[in-house]
Amino acid sequence: MNSFRTSSSSTSRRKVLQTGAAVLGVLGMPAIVRAQTGPKIRVGYWPIAAGLPFYAAVELGYFKEAGLNVEVLKFAGAQQIMEGMLADRCDGSANGTGSGNIAVGELAAPGTFKIFCSNPSNVKNVLDQVIVPVASPAKVMADLKGKRVGSGPGIQNVTLAKTVLERGGATGATVVELPIGQHVAALAAGQLDGCYTLEPTGTIGRLNGTTRVLEAGVISKYVLGDPMAPWFGGSASLTSSFIKKYPGEAKKFITAYGKGVAYVRTKPVEARQYLKGYTAIEGALTSEVPLAAYTMYDEFKPADVAHFQKFFDLFTERGVFPTRLMVDSMLYKG
Repeated sequence: MNSFRTSSSSTSRRKVLQTGAAVLGVLGMPAIVRAQTGPKIRVGYWPIAAGLPFYAAVELGYFKEAGLNVEVLKFAGAQQIMEGMLADRCDGSANGTGSGNIAVGELAAPGTFKIFCSNPSNVKNVLDQVIVPVASPAKVMADLKGKRVGSGPGIQNVTLAKTVLERGGATGATVVELPIGQHVAALAAGQLDGCYTLEPTGTIGRLNGTTRVLEAGVISKYVLGDPMAPWFGGSASLTSSFIKKYPGEAKKFITAYGKGVAYVRTKPVEARQYLKGYTAIEGALTSEVPLAAYTMYDEFKPADVAHFQKFFDLFTERGVFPTRLMVDSMLYKG
């Protein structure tokens, strides 16, 4: 009987010691391991160059270092990302997701989206452009009058394509929705006379000798009225519900994402390698494709917000938005 009590007591002590060691072991684990018990942050991206800060942050381990469990979700287009966020299949979007698409979602469910980083472009930081076959006689936008012009799918792309063509003098042009990855082939095959498109399409066509850029930075020029004005065409965002439910993780995510932005800004040459795998950009194209600029939520100046608002107001003027949407109400405040 005594021997049983001694054995039982010894066993209990061993269990206590083992349990204590296990707890200490978990507490001593790096954040990368502990992150598995935290909320999963589902982030959607569209495979274009503008998402580079997100790609870099994933590959360089910035999210893991912050103890975050980030799930990377690839979507066919910006509209699908927005719809995924509305349906709670996605908690956030990477840069490159159309700001206009996000705005449509915000109007459908007010208070859902918070933009924490945007990627402005213009004639210098090129993202948007109109391209034509390399042998096309077109020299200015007006030369596409009455022609068939391709556009990426979705309300943002189509609205912008129609506006650019009209304001550029290409009246009577027919806009055809087509996945951006098919623009160069469609032009080379003579199916279209031009395309409103986004990089790296123009660079791909130039490198393979089938297309040329008719005009770049067209949104800044024809929508904002200044070729150097920043067009905040794509944005990274989180849902308000995620921010409210997990405020600590949301702040850590945005901080880690900001490290990705800083990396792209300071080491653009090295950063380009992370386009591979996330986009169709590889080989010679990696060093040729233009890189976007980025503005974090705490870097917006009044003039930036004004340009952003002018972009949103276009959709109100065109009847896409039923009411005016204020950009400032959608910006993350920290």
